[in-house]
Amino acid sequence: MPQKYLKKILEARVYDVAIETPLQDARFLSERFDNKILIKREDLQSVFSFKLRGAYNKISKLTRQQRERGIITASAGNHAQGVALTGKRLGICTIIVMPKTTPEIKVESVKAFGAKVVLHGDTYDDAALHSKKLAKEKGYQYIHPFDDPDVIAGQGTIGMEILRQHSGQIDAVFIPIGGGGLAAGVSAYIKNVRPEIKVIGVEAEDSACMKAAVEKGRRVVLKEIGIFADGVAVAQAGKETFRLVKTCVDEIITATTDEICAAIKDIFDDTRSIAEPAGALALAGLKKYVQENEIKGQTLVAIDSGANVNFDRLRHISERSEMGEKREGIFAVTIPERPGSFKTFCNAIGKRSITEFNYRYADQDEANIFVGVQLKNGDAERLAIVEMLKKLKYPIVDLTDNEMAKVHIRHMVGGSSPNIKNEVVYCFVFPERPGALLQFLQKLGQRWNISLFHYRNHGAAYGRAMVGLQVPPKERKLADEFLDELGYTYTKDRDNQAYKIFLT
Repeated sequence: MPQKYLKKILEARVYDVAIETPLQDARFLSERFDNKILIKREDLQSVFSFKLRGAYNKISKLTRQQRERGIITASAGNHAQGVALTGKRLGICTIIVMPKTTPEIKVESVKAFGAKVVLHGDTYDDAALHSKKLAKEKGYQYIHPFDDPDVIAGQGTIGMEILRQHSGQIDAVFIPIGGGGLAAGVSAYIKNVRPEIKVIGVEAEDSACMKAAVEKGRRVVLKEIGIFADGVAVAQAGKETFRLVKTCVDEIITATTDEICAAIKDIFDDTRSIAEPAGALALAGLKKYVQENEIKGQTLVAIDSGANVNFDRLRHISERSEMGEKREGIFAVTIPERPGSFKTFCNAIGKRSITEFNYRYADQDEANIFVGVQLKNGDAERLAIVEMLKKLKYPIVDLTDNEMAKVHIRHMVGGSSPNIKNEVVYCFVFPERPGALLQFLQKLGQRWNISLFHYRNHGAAYGRAMVGLQVPPKERKLADEFLDELGYTYTKDRDNQAYKIFLT
């Protein structure tokens, strides 16, 4: 085990600004899963995240000359606040480069600590490159958000606290992973002191850079990363964090957006606090691990890493949490277009609650309905509903795992138009800021007619748009090349079942 980190963690300076956060018993979760589940409440720090531990430990060790030059970093939120608070406490000139997409609430929080904010680029990577450029030009000391031994050691004090707070049996500790600083520090301490404890890293399914690196035996750069759990949305793991994680972390698992949303609700039910998506990631992984391995009677710890979530995002989190808990099934069902057919369908569903029903007249013989059904027995009940309706001769498609259906189609059910020809559907992700939608449309131009458009923003740094363009078959390749040049992340989804059923 990396012995040097044990000493570094024990000597880390964090408690000038950080508190020893409680290791809280999750009573409802423990009863539900028949395990003792404990939540490490790093959301209770003054900046609502663990990040100030590593930032303060690193900056407090700078020489007088380094402090006098000033410090700089790049961040879209949690690390920025930790660095800004440290700069204020130690009287150091602090510059934070943040993406232009950063929500105003986070920008203002950083400014409140007296830091100078520079808005640059649309992504963290853009901001990071600019901050390093400024550091070189101006002589500032750069503070890396995760790939630095002193930052790692500061985060490792969380592992020290967990073992001190619960000296009895601990079977596994679950840690969220973005760039890997938290996982590296906590796992290094635990494996040095209590090597029998299993350490499990948890990544968002759509930004699992550390899992990819461990599987390949080298660091990789993800071509695309997910946007929901922004606190762990990192394209490449750090050099030092990768070295430690591959040695000290026993396993890495991933969680979906719906599973993360369900975990946010679980934390609220047990603590009456609202975790950010990255903050609930470890618990989402814990639940998945317990269910897939049929774990009973163990003591399991999940680190709630932060609570910096925009209020706007709660509607999306609430909407998706039932699916993450497998309490709602989403289906496309074809019913006869005649009076009383909906009542007949509801009789077939029985006493289950209908959570959503979308319909618009489109054909004189048949109607396609988008329906949500409340589930009490998860996947088993969902599959039973599908089989039952098939036996009753209802054509049915299960859309529970269809992302387009959940983000766009459920809000667009309205029948098709006989005048729409050569429609190709694309789903775009683009940086969200004032005027972003207009800029997107201006870039899209007027070459092809827009036949369909649906946009949703979930309070995140990115918006999601579903766009239908009327593109003749001979121009399809040209259209794809044009969209590639626009620079927005997109997928072509003409074959999506939900689109075919409800919009064509």
